[in-house]
Amino acid sequence: MQLRSLLRSAGITLLLGGMVASAQAGLFDDEEARKAIVDLRGRLTAVEDANKTRIIELSSANTQLLEQLTATRRSLVELNNQLETMRSELATLRGSNEQMLRELAEVQKRQKDAAQNFDDRLRAMEPAKVVIDGREATVPQEEKRAYDDAIAAIRGGEFDKSVGMLTGFQRKYPESAYTDSVRFWLGNALYGKRDYREAIAAFRSFVAGAGAHPRAPEAMLALANSQAEMKDARGARKTIEDLMKAYPQSEAAQAGKERLASIR
Repeated sequence: MQLRSLLRSAGITLLLGGMVASAQAGLFDDEEARKAIVDLRGRLTAVEDANKTRIIELSSANTQLLEQLTATRRSLVELNNQLETMRSELATLRGSNEQMLRELAEVQKRQKDAAQNFDDRLRAMEPAKVVIDGREATVPQEEKRAYDDAIAAIRGGEFDKSVGMLTGFQRKYPESAYTDSVRFWLGNALYGKRDYREAIAAFRSFVAGAGAHPRAPEAMLALANSQAEMKDARGARKTIEDLMKAYPQSEAAQAGKERLASIR
């Protein structure tokens, strides 16, 4: 009985020991699991915290980037406005420069014209060097123009006009270097308008005052022709004979010799 009791007690004890060991093993497994869970939760929390921190950093970075982009956009707008302003000012300046260049060109042209006018007036006041019937002379510009205009009238067949111009020239410039030449051409102009009486007087005045003039032989022949037109054959023949004696080598003398045959 006692043995059975002992065995029974021993069995219970072993059973209880096994149960305790089993319970302890279960408790140990739960503790590990809790630690694993706690550790996992810690890791998740750390990851979440890290993600939150990263998100905050990224958000801050995005905010800064957005601000930078906004500032850059604002700067670009301001720069574009400045460029537009500069472009407008440049266009205005270009227009002003073009206007200034036009005005400068006009001023330069006026200055050039004024200088040219001054030079023309100065030249008009300066005496002109001329050659009159082979002789050099210096005459005022106004006097030269008056003479040239009178000769141009003769060459144009305007004998009445040229007579008036040459007569006026003699009155206005009595001491002119053109005096002898004017007398000669006045005689020709009078002959051209068939005023032979006045032509004779003009040619005689010329020959008497300028016997050594290169045109003196021509004047004597023209005088003889004027006398012939006035039916003064005797006077014409006498003039030609005087011509041949005074200027025997001249072309006028040769022409006068041939002319004698036709004077009756």
